[in-house]
Amino acid sequence: MTSPRRPSTIRLLFASSHPGPTVTVTVLAAVIATAVGNPFRVVVLVALAVVAGQLSIGLANDWIDADRDRAVGRSDKPVARGLVAVTTVRTAAFATAGVAVVLSLFLGPVAAVAHVVLVAAGWAYDAGLKRTAASVAPFVVAFGLLPVVAVAAGPDGGWPATWAIATGAVFGVAIHCTNVLPDLVDDAATGVRGFPHRLGLHASGIVAFGSLVVAAVLVLLGQLGGDDPVRGAGALLAVIGAVVVVVLAAVGVRLVLTGPPTRALFRLVIASSLVLVVELGIAGAALVA
Repeated sequence: MTSPRRPSTIRLLFASSHPGPTVTVTVLAAVIATAVGNPFRVVVLVALAVVAGQLSIGLANDWIDADRDRAVGRSDKPVARGLVAVTTVRTAAFATAGVAVVLSLFLGPVAAVAHVVLVAAGWAYDAGLKRTAASVAPFVVAFGLLPVVAVAAGPDGGWPATWAIATGAVFGVAIHCTNVLPDLVDDAATGVRGFPHRLGLHASGIVAFGSLVVAAVLVLLGQLGGDDPVRGAGALLAVIGAVVVVVLAAVGVRLVLTGPPTRALFRLVIASSLVLVVELGIAGAALVA
């Protein structure tokens, strides 16, 4: 009998890079860069730089946590299952980080610095901050800087509106908390006690989905107010988007309070981010301060 073919190293590395968050963050950056009127080449450059940075953060996470993931039997981690060597993942993490830095240099000085700090925040989380009460800080910094990277990129790059930066920062809280909730037991067994662990399951879940509501309100107010507000169909879509996110947040709170934490909580945040992407896409010049 023929044994199943082993996945390629590229596929195993991609699986080790946390592809869901990587793709989501890249899409967010590309949509924001498009919404402010950047040329196509700049949008592509932003997407390439961001995806390289996110790949490096995800790969670093699986490389650094390899022993811990093995100890708790993480079957979703190729490194923990022995399908790919730790050294291979480590090399890929440093290589993609280097690519991210090089590509950032072509975005312009402000966007370059913002993106390098964003990636450094992700690596700082992987390297040790995840085990401290400050574990949420890298997410606040990284997602708060994402609009800066996308808006400031290119020769005519500007500065994002304050509400866009605040939305990213608040969204980072939701991402962090819901991503950690299903792993609370495993993390406790291996000595990881970050911000969500200290809050506890229910409080952390409420903070996460409460942050989603705040993000939805910030986006709505940013689009309907300011110097370049949306009107007509755009305003209606903005309201509908905010309502959808609030409903998703309510579903998330109910799931947190009535059942065990699952990856469905994180998927609700991802779904909400896609709704916010649509809203940001119709905001246009309102994204620029």
